[in-house]
Amino acid sequence: MSPALAYLMVFVGVCGHASSEFFAVLSGISGPEVSVWRYIIGSLGLVVFALFFSGSRDLWTPLREDWRALVPLSLIGVSGTYLAFHWALDFATIIQVGTAVTTIPIFVGLCNLVVNRMAISPAKIISGVAAVTGVMLLLTDGYLARLAGDERSLYGVLLALICAALSSTHAVLVKPYINKHGAIRTITVSLVIGAIGLWVIVALFWDIRVNPLALFEKPALASASLITLGLWNTTVTQLLWYSGLAAVPDMTRGSYLFFLKPAITTFLGIVFLLQPITLVQIIAIVVICGSVLVEMSWPWLAARFANDETM
Repeated sequence: MSPALAYLMVFVGVCGHASSEFFAVLSGISGPEVSVWRYIIGSLGLVVFALFFSGSRDLWTPLREDWRALVPLSLIGVSGTYLAFHWALDFATIIQVGTAVTTIPIFVGLCNLVVNRMAISPAKIISGVAAVTGVMLLLTDGYLARLAGDERSLYGVLLALICAALSSTHAVLVKPYINKHGAIRTITVSLVIGAIGLWVIVALFWDIRVNPLALFEKPALASASLITLGLWNTTVTQLLWYSGLAAVPDMTRGSYLFFLKPAITTFLGIVFLLQPITLVQIIAIVVICGSVLVEMSWPWLAARFANDETM
């Protein structure tokens, strides 16, 4: 796969991630329950997709050979990640959650450093500091809301940060298995395990037992939102995101495309859900999105400085 195609796949995956908060809120279903619906539908979509191709129909081999790694990775990186993500939407707006989750590239870089010994360049450090500054602005906004009598947004932002950390760790650690078994088979197996884990967790702790056969008994808008969330935001998005990241030459740099997410999320939240946005949130979005310019322009800047020194 060419690097250009891999980066394009990551970008389209980011577009799918960017609208997931919107459809989750539009469904009108609480966070823990909607996470189960999303991954039941999404994992079934991936199973059907995998069965269309002869090279990806054997879903048993990855599980048989690497279940000791894939099961815990899926429970943490899928079940844990998206339980935290959708639960966060019960406390904070999609703008706050969408912006906090945009710290995923920072966690990808840190995990790459620990697992693969891939050094973090000065440009990535600067971009990371800028992004963390934006997250701190979000936390400050939550703190101010708490002083006014509402601390729920702070809980939502913290859950979104947990989601970002777990998702990034999963993306880095699952890469060797994608390279071994192929993207479709590995991601399908991982999402099926994650969906089962989510169903059990929500049933045990929230006493909500999702019945997939009852999907069309819900209001039309809720059913349509859940189907979109499952097939577009999960089946297609996760396949492109994970397989694209596994194929790009620099996983950390590829993940920096995730910084485009807040602008898309904010647009959907303001235009379609009429959710408010504060000045602090606007500043946070500008800081986080702007930080990616440092990383993306760093090779050109470094070359320019090198030329100036030789003149």
